[in-house]
Amino acid sequence: MGEVLVGTAIFACLAGASLVSLMVHERFPAHHLGDDTSAVVRLAANLFVVMSSLVLGLMINSAKNTFESINGNVHTFATDLILLDRTLRHYGPEADSARQSLTAYVQRVVETSTADSDTTVVPNRLSELLLNQVGDLMAGLTPTDARQNAAQQAATQQLQKLVEQRWILAEQSEGAIPTPLIVLLVAWLTLIFASFGFRAPRNGTVVFTCLISAALVAAAIYLIIDMDSPFSGPIQISPAPLQRALAELTTQ
Repeated sequence: MGEVLVGTAIFACLAGASLVSLMVHERFPAHHLGDDTSAVVRLAANLFVVMSSLVLGLMINSAKNTFESINGNVHTFATDLILLDRTLRHYGPEADSARQSLTAYVQRVVETSTADSDTTVVPNRLSELLLNQVGDLMAGLTPTDARQNAAQQAATQQLQKLVEQRWILAEQSEGAIPTPLIVLLVAWLTLIFASFGFRAPRNGTVVFTCLISAALVAAAIYLIIDMDSPFSGPIQISPAPLQRALAELTTQ
């Protein structure tokens, strides 16, 4: 929802700047509408066009890296879940209660991995309790031979890695694009769109072009910001790895 509001605000700024400039430039004194003035306005607009292009490129690269990094971490997280379950199976029937808690945790994660959910693996109270219960049950196991002792130690290490990976995903879910950078980019684009209406003819074609251009630019920035937050919006990390992990855990 936050990304939608940002996109709407950007559209309002860009469309408003171009339309206001289109409506008021005829009221300027004659010496403000000369060719020399127009040349300076175009030069300033070109400067901001270049700077905006560079910033947009940096934002796209940052959002792409964030998305790919989190996507890789989700796959790793799903793999760690499967490996921990396999280790508990190797321990023996005594670890079935720990496996059931682990399956309940994964089920909880998958259930929150829907299109209307804000996050996928970001910690919440119930998920944390389920994962802590897995650790408590594992700690209560009493190995009877070297095989079970090795399995318990391996499972403890895998659970620790799983917890660490979970918190890494929680930290990454907030995005990496600084808000001041977005504000600065919108300010530059607002000046660029204001220059569109300067000395432009006041007709339907110009108004339509300004509105469509503002909508497309706002949509592009919205998608970049949305990609930087991969657990919400139309561009999301696929829950398929977690669903496959749940299928593996429930297979007897």
